[in-house]
Amino acid sequence: MDQMGLMRTYVRVMETGSFSTAARHLNVGQPAVSKSIAHLEQRLGVRLLVRSTRRLTPTEAGQTYYERARWAIAEAEAADLAARGADAHLTGRLRVSANVTFTRLHLVPRMAAFLAAHPMLSIDLVLDDGPIDLIEEGADIGLHYGPLSDSGLVGRKIATSRQLVVGTPDYFDRVGVPMAPAELIRHAAVILTGERGGGDTWMFRNGASEAPVTISGALRVSSSEGVRAAILSGLGLAIASEWTFAPELASGAVCAVLTEWALPGIELWVVFPAGRLVNAKARAFAAFVEQEVSKNHSAVE
Repeated sequence: MDQMGLMRTYVRVMETGSFSTAARHLNVGQPAVSKSIAHLEQRLGVRLLVRSTRRLTPTEAGQTYYERARWAIAEAEAADLAARGADAHLTGRLRVSANVTFTRLHLVPRMAAFLAAHPMLSIDLVLDDGPIDLIEEGADIGLHYGPLSDSGLVGRKIATSRQLVVGTPDYFDRVGVPMAPAELIRHAAVILTGERGGGDTWMFRNGASEAPVTISGALRVSSSEGVRAAILSGLGLAIASEWTFAPELASGAVCAVLTEWALPGIELWVVFPAGRLVNAKARAFAAFVEQEVSKNHSAVE
């Protein structure tokens, strides 16, 4: 392996904290990663990592090499782009961590244009409704819902979606349309749990008026896809972001009620691992997401 390849392998080991995880991200076997690190240490004549049964710890030389190697890789990528000109295509692989429903509904259908503009680029989409861990996933960029409180992430808020009380017309015909937030206690709610869920208690606002309501229901779901399936099956109503039901709200398959009352919005961020240089591929994808979201004005506050 050439020097740049050894650098990339070492940087990935440092960022993931293990040979096995780095190997998975690099699509090689763990022995190949171990051999590359050993070869790099032999070539440099210094120990870079102290190995134990529980973790890898960089030596002082290893930490210094990691910091400089990150910059060297970023500079090499920038030099390649500059040499090929301003209109050069992005190359290589971009790994993206994102929410399942938002990506499926709003990005995947529009991905063809982005890939056509960058035919030498391949994208790995890591779709998960759980907390984002860009380092563990080996991701270059992520899409994060909600306030950005993780100190291991840096990013930029690109939009805020309204949250709405939604259900199918058949459900409201059968059970009745709530005319005030307090009436929600008589309805069956499908509740999204986990980090991206809003919980059971919500604060509705209408001008100076506030109305706290605790919803309840027999079904609690850990993913937005599950909430969608339940609502479209007529199992009840839900409080969800407008993004989650955008196609159905547009077609009338789902309708929003209590729209004169406002609920807390949900933020969408593009995020990057703290301490890692943002590469040109990640910047281009962030711009693509921001552009696509801005086109859908009805879904953005």
